[in-house]
Amino acid sequence: MRNVFYVLLAMLVLASCQKPNKIGFIDNGTVINDYQEKKDIEAKYQAKEEKFRKRADSIGQSFQAEVQETQKEAQRSSQKKQQELMSGLQQKQQQLQQQMQIENQQLTQEFQTEIDSAIVKVKDFVKDYGKKNGYTYILGTSDAAATVLYGEEQHDLTQTILDALNAGYKKEE
Repeated sequence: MRNVFYVLLAMLVLASCQKPNKIGFIDNGTVINDYQEKKDIEAKYQAKEEKFRKRADSIGQSFQAEVQETQKEAQRSSQKKQQELMSGLQQKQQQLQQQMQIENQQLTQEFQTEIDSAIVKVKDFVKDYGKKNGYTYILGTSDAAATVLYGEEQHDLTQTILDALNAGYKKEE
């Protein structure tokens, strides 16, 4: 009985010597959406998308002019020649659509790659911040996935992390 008492006493002493966990949390949505690098990436790709749309519109208008010209020519041609002309237009239209679709997919993929890279930077920054500042845990929450239902404001690191991220990003430029 005495041994059990000493074991319990030793466990109690050891448990009381442990340092308390330091826990903070961030709003993932706010940090990601207000991160200047992400905003810059979005602006860059909005400009690229606008340029792509203008080019696609220009190609479309040029093709429409070609269609009208070919239709005029087809009216003056034999049935066989009309079919050849229309078949050629259909092939050209398909090629143009495929080309535009491929370019749009490439643009989307480039955008996603850059956004993913920015998100990895944020995650790595939060991890390093936690290590440097003695945090046992830094939890993430968002409106879509509320993993932190309540946290004292003093443990909300959202603005601190965001400010440090943006300050670091400005230095990289």
